[in-house]
Amino acid sequence: MFEWIKALHVISVIAWMAGLLYLPRLFVYHADTEPGSEASETFKVMERRLYRFIMLPAMLAAWGFGLVLAWLAAVWTDGWFIAKFVLVLAMSAYNDFCGRWLREFAADQRKRRARFYRFVNEIPTLIMIGAVILVIVRPF
Repeated sequence: MFEWIKALHVISVIAWMAGLLYLPRLFVYHADTEPGSEASETFKVMERRLYRFIMLPAMLAAWGFGLVLAWLAAVWTDGWFIAKFVLVLAMSAYNDFCGRWLREFAADQRKRRARFYRFVNEIPTLIMIGAVILVIVRPF
């Protein structure tokens, strides 16, 4: 049973990461469109569907399966787990920021330039690298 939960956790994390990497890329292109244009409206639909139907369910599943794994493996006090948990909190905060930016675009607000989204698009990759190293290597 443990292995099944682990597999479902990894699948959920992959789906969540895909969304976290793709949504800001959509924002890069959306930032360069005219509010109300056909392209802008298309991006709104793409962004909303990605966030609501892939990212949010995947995030909730990753959290759920991850917490079950942590409970079953009793790793709550392990240093590597605490560090990974902090990174997951950071990833969740990033997910929330994506939701805020999505709502800004949905309201035809352009508060940031495309360059900003290109820069922040690297954040989930850095967090993921840290989390994977912590889980596989368990340096402490």
